[in-house]
Amino acid sequence: MAEEVLDYLVVGAGPAGLQLAQHLGRAGRRYLVLEAGSAPGHFFETFPRHRTLISINKKHTGYADPELRMRMDWNSILADGDDDPVLFTDYSDKLFPKAENLLRYLADYAAKYQLDIRYDTRVTRIRRESETFVLTAGKTEFRAHRLIMATGVTKPYVPQFPGVELIDQYVDVDVDPASFTGQRVLVLGKGNSAFETADNLIERAAVVHVGGPRPVKLAWRTHFVGHLRAYNAGILDMYQLKLQHAILDGEVREVRKDADGYHVKFAFARADEVVKEIRYDRVIGCTGFRFDASLFDEDCRPQLTINDRFPAQTSSWESVNVPGLYFAGTITQVRDFKKATSAFIHGFRYGARALAKVLDERYHDVPWPHTELPAKPDALTDAVITRINRTSGLYQQFGFLGDVLVVDGDTARYLEEVPVDRVLEDPPEDAYVVTLDYGPDHDKVDPFDFVARAAQDKANDRGEGHYLHPIVRHYRRGELVATHHVTENLENEWDQEVHIGPLTAFFTREL
Repeated sequence: MAEEVLDYLVVGAGPAGLQLAQHLGRAGRRYLVLEAGSAPGHFFETFPRHRTLISINKKHTGYADPELRMRMDWNSILADGDDDPVLFTDYSDKLFPKAENLLRYLADYAAKYQLDIRYDTRVTRIRRESETFVLTAGKTEFRAHRLIMATGVTKPYVPQFPGVELIDQYVDVDVDPASFTGQRVLVLGKGNSAFETADNLIERAAVVHVGGPRPVKLAWRTHFVGHLRAYNAGILDMYQLKLQHAILDGEVREVRKDADGYHVKFAFARADEVVKEIRYDRVIGCTGFRFDASLFDEDCRPQLTINDRFPAQTSSWESVNVPGLYFAGTITQVRDFKKATSAFIHGFRYGARALAKVLDERYHDVPWPHTELPAKPDALTDAVITRINRTSGLYQQFGFLGDVLVVDGDTARYLEEVPVDRVLEDPPEDAYVVTLDYGPDHDKVDPFDFVARAAQDKANDRGEGHYLHPIVRHYRRGELVATHHVTENLENEWDQEVHIGPLTAFFTREL
């Protein structure tokens, strides 16, 4: 009997893999999820090392609408067709919950939807036979027409310099602060894992230096939640208030170790010293992770990008060089790298939902869901205002996912949460793209400088606002012909005349 060829194989039972499995199962597709661990979310059994998530769990919002509540819930994943989904907010009251809460949540999600997952199944090889993907795990082979990699970034990135093999690494360093009491410690890296590690030590270590070649970027300024979060930024206070701990801008040239400890040659980027040798008792590398492409045979290995950290992807999250190979979860951040939120659950859950629609449309003749309405200014305005005051998808995936109004004669079709790049690659004849986004150069403006803030009680059609606000762009045959900014609002509520009137006037002009 011939071995069954599935419609889809999904590698990884993390949040994105589970959400896609729920969609595939509900749609009646033949699928299987392969998971190396013995339970969902295996990555979170180890990471973050200090066990506190920095994804927001804001349980008390004052909203009754579940869609609005999802704007503040950064850990729940989505479920098609379920009016009573499993929500992470039922698993912890903490604003910054523990990783163990997420593990329980993911296990319950998988159980509720009876997802078809093969645990303790580590894939060791991926190859293609004609149009079929063949995955090897132990002595078993699995076959499918299409493959979705939802494995995350699992391969530590280790920079190359003499002596790097002598230092500790984030993946296995001792996390007990007591073992660093009175010591001088260098933490390499300037991401949240580096600052999480440093903040864990600042009460017990004598000196903690955090070093790296790039300047520190603060999430509250850039609006990219992967930049340094205030939760992990205690060492910045201690540095600026002269309490021994410090941030070093530059790079390590060499590490030597002897009876006196570690001797690090550090090349400063903006100090008078060119290279200075500094002694430490411990050195810890917290320099990030990358996608592991070593599982793939050469003839189906995905092309990598951004210093080989991520697989290169089309606007539909398909490999640019391997047809039928798709990606979901944090590795989709390549499409909005350090801009929007695809690196995190509260972002990639909407990307995964859009990917499910892409697959339905491309392989199962299911058109992108849409509603129809009259192509009249009042009708378009009402549809847009209703959506922007409720949507969590555009709110979280700002500037990356957009609603699309396709105008054809007297009728308009309204499509929700389409990748903006995908719209522009195959543009309709006449379309409006609706996004929520920050203003131009928003990351170059001090968000606490009240002089730079736009007025909320008057129309602001030139885009002076730097805070999140709706933007409607009109395209004809893919060419941008007009842009309208709905003025920003403190409560993110755009339902007053200052919002409705100018938008109606914009549609009247453009139609």
